[in-house]
Amino acid sequence: MMDVKDFYYELPQELIAQDPLEDRSSSRLMVLDRETGAVEHHIFRDIMDYLNPGDCLVLNNTKVIPARLYGVKEGTLANIEILLLKRKENDIWETLVKPGKKCRPGTTIVFGDGLLTGEILEVMEDGNRLIQFHYEGIFEEILDRFGQMPLPPYITHKLLDKNRYQTVYAKHDGSAAAPTAGLHFTPELLAALRKKGVEIAEVTLHVGLGTFRPVKERDVLKHHMHAEYYSIGQQAADVINRTKKAGRRVVAVGTTSTRTLESAADDEGFLSQSSGWTDIFIYPGYRFKVIDALITNFHLPESTLVMLVSALAGREHVLAAYETAVRERYRFFSFGDAMLIK
Repeated sequence: MMDVKDFYYELPQELIAQDPLEDRSSSRLMVLDRETGAVEHHIFRDIMDYLNPGDCLVLNNTKVIPARLYGVKEGTLANIEILLLKRKENDIWETLVKPGKKCRPGTTIVFGDGLLTGEILEVMEDGNRLIQFHYEGIFEEILDRFGQMPLPPYITHKLLDKNRYQTVYAKHDGSAAAPTAGLHFTPELLAALRKKGVEIAEVTLHVGLGTFRPVKERDVLKHHMHAEYYSIGQQAADVINRTKKAGRRVVAVGTTSTRTLESAADDEGFLSQSSGWTDIFIYPGYRFKVIDALITNFHLPESTLVMLVSALAGREHVLAAYETAVRERYRFFSFGDAMLIK
């Protein structure tokens, strides 16, 4: 048994970052040596000093869709909130609906001035609902008009600029949450890294809301991970394989890039073009096949993400570093500061 309580740490509420910084790359950066547990304190743009020519930085280029919709139930005008989780075929989406009990199959929900309506087709086993949407025009444009960014539940401030919950390299629509480690990069910083000779590879993993799902089992090993869609192109696979063969480091930006690489690699840690669904759960005892270092944010106590970073750097090292971060008043979670585990 692996006890979930072993991944708990005390976090004062006021250290949860509510707003993004004006300059993305001016967040703080804690550097954690995974062998010794030693920590250093820097500013994020100092990441330049820790990446060497020939190293490969792996980015997750998924794009968050404005997946939160507010509508009314046809007939009663009761307020309904919908979160788009997974696109099926023919404009049918798997969704999270609040309040659920008002939304039985056959119910129609109207959004905005009726340019978008949704009919509930089915209530699934876990309470999620399948909704068939009807509209004229392009769904993404309508979503952009009516939808809001699905910020995590611990962020209570309104986001003034939708793009701040998006990485500067976001390309492929599909996430219900941002790969937040990437929020610290600016186009200038990426250009400077390329100029230094750091290789950059892009993969895609569409982040589901399961990323915020608490571990409810006392025994970590009984927790079942949600599945998320990933894809790796041939070009990215070639760059990463070349890096490994040359004995240079593969540095994942975020736990989502990490899970993508570790899911898709063969036993030797090499990749080929692939796509599919992954529910990989990485916790202490896991042997990493691809990544050598990780850039990540500070994660929720007892979360699967704290378990992943503990698998890389050791639970004691990670919890000690988190205690230091609390003492030094680092900013936590999605809009918070960053950590480099090297």
